[in-house]
This record gives sequence, C-alpha cells and structure tokens, in this order.
Amino acid sequence: MTGRREQPESEAAAVYLRLRAIMGDPAKRSADARKRSTVAPGASVPFGKGRDPSGLGDVIDSLSSRMGWSSPLAKGELLLSWPELVGEATAAHSTPVAVEDEVLTVQCDSTAWATQLRLMRADILTSILTRYPDAGVTSIRFEGPGAPSWKRGPRSIPGRGPRDTYG
Repeated sequence: MTGRREQPESEAAAVYLRLRAIMGDPAKRSADARKRSTVAPGASVPFGKGRDPSGLGDVIDSLSSRMGWSSPLAKGELLLSWPELVGEATAAHSTPVAVEDEVLTVQCDSTAWATQLRLMRADILTSILTRYPDAGVTSIRFEGPGAPSWKRGPRSIPGRGPRDTYG
C-alpha cells in the first residue's frame, strides 16, 4: 500500500472526508468565521448588489405597475398630451373628452373638423398605440357639435312641439 490512501471503514466516514476536503476543517475556523458562514442568502451586505439608491421615477414606475395604476395614468397622460399627438392647430379645434370601454371620445368644434379627424383616424390611433400602449385605446370616436335642443328655453312649451302641426 505504498502511495495509496486507505479506504474509510464506512460510507459515513467517506462522506465526512469528502466534505472536509471541499469545505475545510471546521475546527480550524474561528467562531466569527462560523457565524459569518451562516448568513442567510439575500441578506443585506454593504456595497453588495442592490444597495444603490433608486431614483424617484423608477420607484414610482414600479409602484404604479405593482398596484395596477399604469392604465389610468396612461389614459390621463394621453388626454393631457393631445396637442403633441395631433398638432397645435388640430388640438385647437378638438378636445379629448374621455376613454371608456377602450374608445377615446373626441369633441370637435364643427362637423368639418370631425370629418377631417375621421379621415386621420388611422394615423392618430397608430401614434396613440405606440406612445401609450397601457391606455388600452382600440378605437376613436369623433363627435361634432350637438344640434340645438328645442326642449328648453324661455319660449318652450310642453307637448309634442312643432311636430303636432303635421298630422
């Protein structure tokens, strides 16, 4: 048996010797070293990974996505940035009113502006989807000014109104 190691007497002794060769002799380590080796993974370590302070914008973004606020915030941002999306001249004659059921409703000054914006619907919707995907807008409805109502006013009378003379 020259140069050969002796085989251990049991399997437990073999495992112990293998682990001792890998991890070192526990008797040679100090009490502090044994305590430091038992630190849980993910514990706070100075100058370690994840110890740098986060920016306020990053914290708010992660909070809003975690709390489910990204869609309402994107809708509000979409309504506020309407002039940037369509241009100042077009925004002077149109106002986004609301986003309900994935439909953006836009009130226009005249029927001509509503018609013009209907022709530009695909371009406007494409820019909305690229800039605000979290808003959930899938369609746009352009409304012209409403027709005058004869139901209210100082000279209105109850009843059928002007239709009662046709019959």
